[in-house]
Amino acid sequence: MAPQNSSAASRVDPLTLEVVELIGTVVARYHEEYEVAAGKHALTGAQARVLGLLSLEPMPMRRIAQKLKCEPSNVTGIVDRLEARGLVERRPDPADRRVKLAAPTEEGLRTARSLRESLDFAREPLAQLSREERLSLRGLLRRMLGEA
Repeated sequence: MAPQNSSAASRVDPLTLEVVELIGTVVARYHEEYEVAAGKHALTGAQARVLGLLSLEPMPMRRIAQKLKCEPSNVTGIVDRLEARGLVERRPDPADRRVKLAAPTEEGLRTARSLRESLDFAREPLAQLSREERLSLRGLLRRMLGEA
């Protein structure tokens, strides 16, 4: 058996390259729209993402950092600024009172809802897909992330 040419072995097929490029374009457009929507609420994109996470459930700083793939010290500063605006509060974790949870205030929940409603980029293109196509896309994305 002849040895494989190392440059041929390292090449990626054109379809994979196109899919990677399309995923990158989708992510970039999502982030651009998210930044614009956040700006309309006088928030940074990072502040909007933290507020969006907390609107789903209160959580400790360490978990926010894990979900956002950043350092806990960065999250502390973001939560400090959201707290100063009255959008987030810190409260003891009922399961372990030594742990502080960041939680949205009523105003924070309203702001997070308004942010979600203003994000048309993902909603409009997805509306063009049938339910079956959206389920298929969700399954493929979960599989790519190792969640399936």
